[in-house]
This record gives sequence, structure tokens and C-alpha cells, in this order.
Amino acid sequence: MNNNNRVRIALFASILMFSMGGCSSMMQKSAMNTPSNAYSGAAPRTTFMDAASGDDVNQDPLFSVPDPDHPIDGASDMPPLQNGKLFPLATDSDGTPESHTLNTILANYSPPASMAGNHTATATDDTADNTAASADTSDNADATPNLWDRIRAGMSMDDDSHKRIELETQWFVEHQGYLDRVAERAKYYLHYIVDEAQKRHLPMEITLLPIVESAYQPFAYSRGRAAGIWQFIPSTAKLYGLKRNWWYDGRRDVIASTDAALDYLEQLRNHFNGDWMLALAAYNSGEGTVQHAIRRNQRRGRPTDFWSLNLPAETRGYVPRLLAIAKIVADPEHYGVTLPPIPDKPYFTAVNVGSQIDLALVAKLTDQPLNEVYRLNPGFNRWATSPKGPHRVLVPIDKADEFRQQLAELDPGDRVHWIRHRIRGGETLGDISLHYHTTISVIRQINGLHGNIIRAGHYLMVPVASKRLSSYTLSVEQRRNAIQSTPRASHKIEHDVVAGDTLWDLSMHYRVSVSRLAAWNGMAPGDTLHPGQRLVIWTDNSDVAGSLKKTMLAGPSSEVATRRITYRVRRGDSLARISQRFNVSVSSLLQWNDLDNQQYLQPGQKLKLYVDVTQLGDNI
Repeated sequence: MNNNNRVRIALFASILMFSMGGCSSMMQKSAMNTPSNAYSGAAPRTTFMDAASGDDVNQDPLFSVPDPDHPIDGASDMPPLQNGKLFPLATDSDGTPESHTLNTILANYSPPASMAGNHTATATDDTADNTAASADTSDNADATPNLWDRIRAGMSMDDDSHKRIELETQWFVEHQGYLDRVAERAKYYLHYIVDEAQKRHLPMEITLLPIVESAYQPFAYSRGRAAGIWQFIPSTAKLYGLKRNWWYDGRRDVIASTDAALDYLEQLRNHFNGDWMLALAAYNSGEGTVQHAIRRNQRRGRPTDFWSLNLPAETRGYVPRLLAIAKIVADPEHYGVTLPPIPDKPYFTAVNVGSQIDLALVAKLTDQPLNEVYRLNPGFNRWATSPKGPHRVLVPIDKADEFRQQLAELDPGDRVHWIRHRIRGGETLGDISLHYHTTISVIRQINGLHGNIIRAGHYLMVPVASKRLSSYTLSVEQRRNAIQSTPRASHKIEHDVVAGDTLWDLSMHYRVSVSRLAAWNGMAPGDTLHPGQRLVIWTDNSDVAGSLKKTMLAGPSSEVATRRITYRVRRGDSLARISQRFNVSVSSLLQWNDLDNQQYLQPGQKLKLYVDVTQLGDNI
């Protein structure tokens, strides 16, 4: 084999490795302890499933799910950074009770001011209206200074010419279309991030990190359970004050997650004595991983700079990738590429709305499509903002004044629609909350309930969406539905989860990989399944599909009989004791009953459980 062929093969291999990987998820790669220091091309990435196909392919959807305003282009030229994820929750309501407003309950429904904030520096009532961020789409954008120029002027990291950076740079140079798509997504958020980084005197290269992490896709969700443009995993999100509940996920909130990410990066910079290369490596793989690599080199008398450390393969490509993007942004003409201009002025501002509001109403009052509301407010999981805050909505800056005026003139009772529900015999608050796509805590708060006991024949007021749930196409349920409804093969099988099911067991039963099964259902392989959750499985094998459907129609075997039971709490009971008694997990008990782990059980309290009744002992 001559030298030219060797070069061609090496280059092809490095590009292939680059394109088959994925972006990082913070602090989730510390288990990778055996990377080699030998570097032969762009570092392989941890791959992320394409939510549209379930394959490790190079898709570049705007939100990783169908969006009528920005359809998936299926471009095969981008590195698969991540895809959208949604959590499995309630099913569609099938009833149409009388709908009306009720002003007298608003005092009970609106949470106290202490609950309205969120982990952001701009979420308070006094400052929310002053929060602003990136880009502009008006006809006068050309007359506005270019945000890329401002980023260039603030770059301060060392200009390194390492071969790893050169390999990463070459990929971006060859994929102009990818750069165009990233700029299109970034224009909504980049100005805000640049402003916040500048306030902290951070190098402007940091503002480009979401390109590596998520390609600026706000609904990005990795197979490592990292979410949002900054790709926070749950543990790091909790550590940095990002709230997560049924209504809201702060990891996708542009303001909250940016604040948390910059806090985290500053902490890492300080930990590594101002070395940004090591700080960025730790952002990807965890500071413990980097610190261990440093100690190993120190013991061997070797240098401890980033390039000399034996780090996981993904991390060895992660930092050069950011530096490669910075090089291109610094001098696009030199590399023969163009960066679509982004005006250096705010795109959005935050408006304090004071209490929960239907997102469809926000769309109506701001005269914009509902998808645009979700685009600026991707932290809201459902059809409305969270009743516990943050009570701010991001809107295009040119629509803010009109929105504030219309909001002030709006009857408070019209912010959400209400249902007067008559309690039927045997119903629980959990049943009612599932039916109306809300939570037990909200129903309790609105109706002044101090526990879960309700009486048949009484009435409850319940907030409901003003439009059909299918209209909220970027809510959790509808994103999930879009993913599950996308054809992957000729035969579709539906599976209703029962207690004890795991993705691994189901993958064995249905003869598919865990990664495919998770991706087909908008999940990560590590996500927990919940009884009653519906999964879809796809196959091209008609014989397999037929046999599996027969098995499903035959019902549960004699060996497994999962049933829903109601358990009345006894004196001395605890969640741990009940979970052991019924062979279920504490997390399942919390999920089934909308409980907080810090709550005490009360004697006489009723709990809902899904158990295998054939395994219950005689003492139950």
C-alpha cells in the first residue's frame, strides 16, 4: 500500500469516527478509565440516538422531532450531537365536562412570592422584564452590528495549533450547511449568553460551547440523560439549583441553565487554577476524571497540561472541537466558510406573568405561533407554565410591551381554563390528575385540600388546557407522540408497561437493542419505566410481529399477574418498609402517588401500588 492510500484511509477513518459520535454530557463519562493516549484522528464521540429513526445516524433536526415551522432536514453531514427526549406521562383526557372560570379560587391557586423564583439572576419580579437575549429577524438586521464580531473581540483562550484541532477544524470547513443550521438556531439565544459571559469577564469561546454540547437545540436529550443547550445531567442540575418537576425542567430553561452552566464553568476554572483547557475537559467528563489523570501524570513525572493527559476519548476530542469552532468564528474567510450574521441586539425579554398561564394564551396575546412560544420557553413541559414558578415568560422583544398591556387587562380567571369535576365513587386524586393532565399537588392547592382524601359526590376545580392537547406540539406528551408515531419498520407493536419491566428485559423479549427501544420512545437507555406507560416496538419481521402480538393478546401468564391495589398506611409504616413488603422500589411508590421523598406517611393514608399478586406473602 503506498503512502497516498494510507493517508486517504487514515483521513476517512478519522472523519467516520467523528461523524458517528455525539456531544458530551456533563460528568457522565468518568467511568471511562482506559482510553489510550495514542491519537489517530478526531476523537470518537459517545453516540446519541436519532429520535426520528432510532439509529446512530447523522441527523440534524431543529428540535429532534417534527416541527411544522422547521421540518427535519435529515442532513447527513452533521455530527450527531443529541436528540430530543421527553418523559412518559399522562394520556389524553377523554371527557368534556363543563368549562368555566372561577375568580374566587385564585388566591389559593397562586403560590406565595417565595415560591415564584427560580435559579436565575433575572427571575425576580423587579428584574424579570429587563432580561434579554440574542438575534433579530427584522429587515433592518443588516444595519445592526454583527454579534460574531463581538465574540471575536472577546476571545482570549490560547491559540493552539495542535493536530487534534486541525482535524476537527477540517470537518466544520467541509460542512457549511451544518454551520448555517447552528447559526439559525443560535440566533434566538446567543446574544443573551454573550451578555452573561461578558458580565462575568469570561472568554467568548465559552459562548460557543453549546454548539459542541447540543448544536443549540433547546430540546436536545442525550442517551446519557443530559438535557438542554448546556446538556445538564440530573445530578449536576440539582447541584446547581436547576428545578425539575412535572411542569418544568430548568435544564432546558435558557436563562436558568445558562446561569447554572456559567457558575459551573467558573467553579471548574477556579478548581484548576485558571486553566480553561482543564476546566472544559472537566465540564465534559467530570473534575474527578481530570484530577485523576493529573495525579497519574504527576506520579510519572509527566506534564499535566490538557494535551499530555490520558483522558477519555470523547474528552480528548471535546476540547479541540470547541477550539476548532473558535478558530473558524475568529477568521471564517481564512477557512473559506461564511457565518450567517446575527445582529448584536437582544432577541427576547422576560415578562413577569405572576402566576400560571396557558401557553396557547401567551401565543394569542403575542400574536405568534405556539411553537415559537415553546422555542423561547423550552423549560415548560406542559400546556402551561408551572404553578410554582418561574413566573416569567420569554417573548420577542418587539412584542413585549403589547403583551404586558394585554396581560394587565386580562381577567385573572382567564389565564387558564377550569373544569368543575364531580368526584365519582372509587376515584382518587391521582386518577383525576392523570385524566386532566395536571398534578395532585395542584388540585390540592386549588381546592384547599390538606391530604388525599376526597368524597364521592363532591366537586373539585381543575385547571385544563384551552386547546386540544395535540395543539401543544412541543409539549412533552406531543413530542413523545411524534417520536412514537414516526414509522421505523413495517410492523408496529405497542406494549403497556407493568411493574418490574425494564428496557433490558423488553429488548430481550422483543428482540431489539436497548438503544433502539429507548430511541423509538423518546427515552434514554437509563430512564426508568413506570406501570401504565405505553411503549412502541418496530420490526420488519412479520413472523416475529405475529408471534409477539399473539403473546400480547393471550394476556399475562400464570407466572406474572400485575394488579393495581390500594394500600392503607399503618402506624409505623415507611416508604422503605412498604417497598420491601410489596417488592417494589421506593421511587415507584413516589411516582405512583405523586409523593415527595421528604413527606411523612400518615396512618390511614391510601397508597396506589402496581404489584405482582402471585408474589405477595400471606402476611399482606
